[in-house]
This record gives sequence, structure tokens and C-alpha cells, in this order.
Amino acid sequence: MSAEAAQPSSDAPQSSSTLPEEVIQCLQNARFLHLATSSTDAMPHISLMNYTYLPSSPYSEAPQIIMTTPPGTQKTTNLCQNPRVSLLVHDWVSTRPPTLASGRASSPPPAASRSSLATLLLGMNTAALSRISATINGTAHFVAHGSDEEKWLKARHLENNTFGSELDESQDVFGTSPAESGDGGRGRWVEGDEVRVISVCVKDVRISDYKGRVTDWVITGSHTTGNGALPNGI
Repeated sequence: MSAEAAQPSSDAPQSSSTLPEEVIQCLQNARFLHLATSSTDAMPHISLMNYTYLPSSPYSEAPQIIMTTPPGTQKTTNLCQNPRVSLLVHDWVSTRPPTLASGRASSPPPAASRSSLATLLLGMNTAALSRISATINGTAHFVAHGSDEEKWLKARHLENNTFGSELDESQDVFGTSPAESGDGGRGRWVEGDEVRVISVCVKDVRISDYKGRVTDWVITGSHTTGNGALPNGI
């Protein structure tokens, strides 16, 4: 049963042993997600992350959301102390419509000041991608450092993300990642010897569509308890 077909008549969440199909499609289509972590003193921290969605792997029958991080980051510190995370992912192009507020220019600029190509691409992207956003709550753990599982997941993560290494300046017109020289940041954020792999086990999902409809889902099944690894991967 898909979330798209569900029209709940109450605030009670729907139950499923798998992620709703539209959430899977959103994870497959989106380029980035936002990762929210919290410190022990309840200070929230949000990071824009490259990620890889895996329906399953040789090491887990459960779906996984994979990210990587070097040591010393705030999110690494937070995850070692508190494994609970919230993820926000959406498959629409975010643009600010023109405004009538006096004293400042509209953003994006009126169509007359945009190129015909930019206007065409904006219209195509908005029509094709404006569907849902998904807030995903779950538990994260660091995959055992130096293990075969970590190496396998890193390889899949590199296959799924270019990190700017395959783009030149003329191609990366609409890039949103901070520019880094050489390898696009993959050496620091993925391939480095100290880089850790984060795996998120999904607990529940809230889906919001472009019409303002909200649907809550609870993911059931034995896989939601995680794979036994401690939050800090020890």
C-alpha cells in the first residue's frame, strides 16, 4: 500500500514494513538531504549532506541511508553522544517567487531579465519535480571502521555521487556544493582514511506534498532496531 493512495481519516500514523514508494522515489531523485543532529545540551545542528539510498546490501536486508563524515565535525561529535537523527529530503526545485515588497528586488528576477534557457529550465524542473518533502526520523550508527562493510558502502557512495570531480566550470552551472579544487572534496569527505560511514535506520516518516497534505508513517519490522552496532561504531 503506497502513501500516495492512502487518505487517512484521522491523525493516526499509517504502518508499513517498508518505506512508502514516494519516499523511495524522492530519495532516488534528490541530490542532497539535510541532516539534523543534537548535542547533549539539546543544541541542534543541521548539515547539508550528499547521501546514498540503498534498498538493501550484502550486509543488511533493511533499507539504509548512507552518508560519510570526517572526524572532528560537529555532527560526528553529536552522533557519538546521541544517535537519534532527523533527515529532510525533497524532490522539488526551491525558488523564491517574485515579490511586491517595496525597496528590494524580487528573487528570482522577473522573466524579462532571465535568459530564455533559464526560464525554460526553471519551468521544466518545477513541473517535473514539485511533489513531496519527507521528514525522516531514525537512528544512526557509524559502520565499523576499516571493515569490509565500510569499504563496500564507501564504494557505493562514490558511485552514486560525483562530488564535482566529473564537472568543469562550464557544466556545473547550477551546482550548489561549495567549490573545492582537485577532487571536488571526495578525498576529504569520502575517501580519507579517517572518514567514517554513517548508516541511518528509519523509524518513521512524515510526507508533505505540494498541496499541503500531510501523511505520517511508522516503519515496522525487526530491522528498525538497527544492526546491533553501537552509535559510535565500537
